[in-house]
Amino acid sequence: MTAMTEAEYEGTALVADPIHRYIQFTVPQKKGEATEKDIIDSPWVQRLRYIYQLQSARWVYPSAEHSRFQHSLGAMHLAGEFAKHLYPSLKRVLGKDCPSASLIEEYMRITGLLHDVGHGPFGHFFDDNFLADFKITHEDISQTIIQAKLGDLISQLRRSPSGSFAPGEELRPEDIAFPIKKNGQEDQHKPKWVRLLQPLTGGIFTFDNLDYVSRDSYMCGVAVGPIDRERLIHYTFFSPKGLTLHKAGNGALTMFLNARLYLYTNVYYHRTTRAIDLHLREIFPETMRRIFPGNPLEHMEEYLRLTDWSLLEEVSRWRRSKQPNELLAQEWQRILRRDIKWKMAYDRTLSLNELRYGVSLIQDTDWEKRIRSALPASVHDLTFRVDMAIQDPRPENPFSMGKKQIYISQRSHSLSSLSSFHPRWSSSESMP
Repeated sequence: MTAMTEAEYEGTALVADPIHRYIQFTVPQKKGEATEKDIIDSPWVQRLRYIYQLQSARWVYPSAEHSRFQHSLGAMHLAGEFAKHLYPSLKRVLGKDCPSASLIEEYMRITGLLHDVGHGPFGHFFDDNFLADFKITHEDISQTIIQAKLGDLISQLRRSPSGSFAPGEELRPEDIAFPIKKNGQEDQHKPKWVRLLQPLTGGIFTFDNLDYVSRDSYMCGVAVGPIDRERLIHYTFFSPKGLTLHKAGNGALTMFLNARLYLYTNVYYHRTTRAIDLHLREIFPETMRRIFPGNPLEHMEEYLRLTDWSLLEEVSRWRRSKQPNELLAQEWQRILRRDIKWKMAYDRTLSLNELRYGVSLIQDTDWEKRIRSALPASVHDLTFRVDMAIQDPRPENPFSMGKKQIYISQRSHSLSSLSSFHPRWSSSESMP
């Protein structure tokens, strides 16, 4: 083994991280060179420092104060690890149509870094309780930021931490934006290598969920058991069918999915977390109408300044204001004081068999009507809410992923998919 020369250390730097130990990123070797540092230091990525990774669970787990920025750096790192490992098999599948190893690595790293760049305050809750009014998601905003705000920088990148692109190669912002819309239609006009890499952004195990499961459990102090990221990456490769997991990696995949489900039960579905979300849902739409001018896609500069920090600072100022914000201010103060309005009275997890054979999936309000109609007259006017977590507004539930597929390599290739879902609903009674 030979020692590295001083020149080999130029052009990259390290950032310390509690999950991955150190994360490497590119820095300029000469004046005017565009590198990952420029994108990391851009206002749009720095904004993620002020967007919490867990919007409500941090009121339950005091140490869960980590941000989307930390997660984005971790996702960038894991995306690069996937790229370096997968490149030989990708090249075998694509042949002469495969770009250089450095371009593939940088494509994956920038996709990982920017996959959450469009998130608003309170994360996925913001999508459901504000962006839905405009029929958009944070993914639409991410795509706009990548192409309209960061596109020039992205197209100037010419190397990854491993080395320079081949002559004439460059990253296209529209290719970076493509896999971020997880439920979007497949675009046959995209290069085949872009389409083949898409499951690493929105599949069963990805650079995204491998980082957030590890990071969320660590920051919450919740023990989820081993998550063998290295083994999963090692046994993943490209076959002619697509992204493939060797059967020797099945155990690591099972451990990872169990860890995700444990987090849903103990963090994302925690009864107090859900209760806080119920309270927020009552005041969030009106709050946003008062502090934001409209569709974020039409007000991008204002959106740049909209974060968890800015929103909480604004509603805190309402304490000293007159009407019309006084009532909203009181409700926000209850939340900020952790004065929990709702308390779980009953909960039930529906099995897959119940879903398949006779239990219909209906809306929260329909359940409330059914329950109220069955109450005795003495409590018919009881204030309560039904909270159904079929499609939870948090990191993607492994049992509600739609038509996600993973190929398992055996003697003959076979296809396995997870397309069922795991609902949990509970009624919550207002505290006196």
